[in-house]
Amino acid sequence: MPEKQFDIKEVTLKNNCPICFIREGLRLILKQKIKETKFYKSITSEVNYELVCKKCNSIIYPVQWTDDIDQVVDYQKKAVEPKKASTYLKKLSWVVIITTAIVVSAVIFTMLYNNL
Repeated sequence: MPEKQFDIKEVTLKNNCPICFIREGLRLILKQKIKETKFYKSITSEVNYELVCKKCNSIIYPVQWTDDIDQVVDYQKKAVEPKKASTYLKKLSWVVIITTAIVVSAVIFTMLYNNL
């Protein structure tokens, strides 16, 4: 299944855009990754970031960053507190676990009962 991401924090930077050179047009979005399957939903500890210019609507890749932008992004990455990594079991997982436990218990009970 595809991995999803949710926004943790969005910050407007006061740096110049390296493409259109407009001041205060940059927006830094910090996102945390979620893995989801039929059986579980897991919040990972992986945090991704995206730098976008609001004026020219372009994504600013790390290769294009100036030293000033790099310092501000590093500061923001340290300042953000992502959600704790965790895993939640879905209903299907619980059904499989309980069904397996019942079947195993029945088999053990039957084997013990037949041996008496």
